Amino acid sequence: MVAVITAAMMQTGIDHMIATWLEREEYSHALLIPVISAYLLWQRRGELARLEFNGSWGGVALVVFGALLQIAGVLATVDVVQQYGLLLAIYGLVVALIGVRSAMNLWAPLLLLALMVPLPEFLLQNFSAQLQLISSQIGVWFIRLFDISVFVEGNVIDLGGYKLQVAEACDGLRYLFPLMTMGFIMAYMFKVEMWKRWLLFVSSIPVTILMNSFRIGTIGVMVEHWGHKMAEGFLHDFQGWAVFMTSAGVLLLEMMLLARIGKNRRPWREVFGLDEAEPIDSSAPPVHRAAPASFIVSTVIVSAFAAGVMLAPERAEAIPKRESFFAFPNQVESWTGKRSAMEQIFLDQLKLDDYIISDYMRGGREAVNFYVAWYDSQRAGSSAHSPRSCLPGGGWRMTEFDEVEVAGVQVAGKPLRANRVQIELGSRKQLVYYWFQQRGRVITNEYLVKWYLFLDSLTRQRTDGALVRLVTPLAIGEPVQNGDRRLVEFAGQVAPRLERYIPD
Repeated sequence: MVAVITAAMMQTGIDHMIATWLEREEYSHALLIPVISAYLLWQRRGELARLEFNGSWGGVALVVFGALLQIAGVLATVDVVQQYGLLLAIYGLVVALIGVRSAMNLWAPLLLLALMVPLPEFLLQNFSAQLQLISSQIGVWFIRLFDISVFVEGNVIDLGGYKLQVAEACDGLRYLFPLMTMGFIMAYMFKVEMWKRWLLFVSSIPVTILMNSFRIGTIGVMVEHWGHKMAEGFLHDFQGWAVFMTSAGVLLLEMMLLARIGKNRRPWREVFGLDEAEPIDSSAPPVHRAAPASFIVSTVIVSAFAAGVMLAPERAEAIPKRESFFAFPNQVESWTGKRSAMEQIFLDQLKLDDYIISDYMRGGREAVNFYVAWYDSQRAGSSAHSPRSCLPGGGWRMTEFDEVEVAGVQVAGKPLRANRVQIELGSRKQLVYYWFQQRGRVITNEYLVKWYLFLDSLTRQRTDGALVRLVTPLAIGEPVQNGDRRLVEFAGQVAPRLERYIPD
């Protein structure tokens, strides 16, 4: 009954979590996690049948905190907040019923549930971008072992006749999360010292990265000898499956080695496996256990919050009126712009609602690339991608990164502050200014952007916003101060015009 009430309170978060499991390959394995957790509890049914209901008021605090997270998540329509609220409420109900010490004995089935909650989208984006770069570098190293000429720019591996892009499908996340779950279960079944179990679980991360890089390197070698079809279709998907199974085999081999290290050396077959479930003695007289007061209070709290969630009116997101970037002028003072369009593959990834990308020239020599990405809503996984993550993907190396005040330029009545990045690719150098202009604020910190998204969604029912980026190339030998002067002048002329397209 309590489980049904809890599910009713967290229905929206649960629905979105299941939708993520079904839509994102990184979390397709999560459908099995609640089943596995329930099975691990069933394995200990004999112990649970004799368990005293000691209860703990600490569980009530966890339930209250989880319920508050749920309400905040519902009001702000932020799925991940609701989902972590559900997790805390489950933990709180267990602790309120059986107490802290007994709950600690069930740490594995309970902690396993944390692996079913999808990470926030902006963390996924950052992890994916970093894994693409790492996998590309290691994959190129492997390809060069076979005396194959190869060049890498960020996440693009150039084999001469074919360019292999290490995109999301090859970043390793699709193996990492399932393999971490498998590593956790294997560590639970591994009856050795705790440090060995933790080492087995944590090692699933480097194993995934190395094996995924090996896969990329293998694809590069096969493309070089047998053509680009080696990187497409069934063979590409089969390689992914083979890499995952090999990674699981590596964890098994690691477990065999760990079993022979230390004082208690035993064959791994003796220390690996599920304990046989202790049967319940059906002839034993039934044990009547009264629910502790802490559990009753927790149930009342969950029921009250569930009723409040179901009776609360649905909050509609407010999307402000604005002009489309289609109307943005190609002539800005002395700057003349030439627009371009992004390929659909990038639009599908960015999930933006409107954008402009234009090269502005002045005097035939000075150039500034102007890019603005606008989002009507940044709730459902659609949010501005930080150049901090995207620029390295193109092979650009950040040599300087700081924050500057753009002299003489104001946005929303405040001095404009921007992130200033100097980047290099071979002999080429560029200077980048970028900032997040969102709901009357100019923000330079990516994590602060996420905080204000949550706050404004909760208080203003708005999550719209934009990323503004200015890039200017530096000629060979040109002082970087010239680039700063260009970007400051251009920002001063373009910033006032953005008010019609990025509303406060």
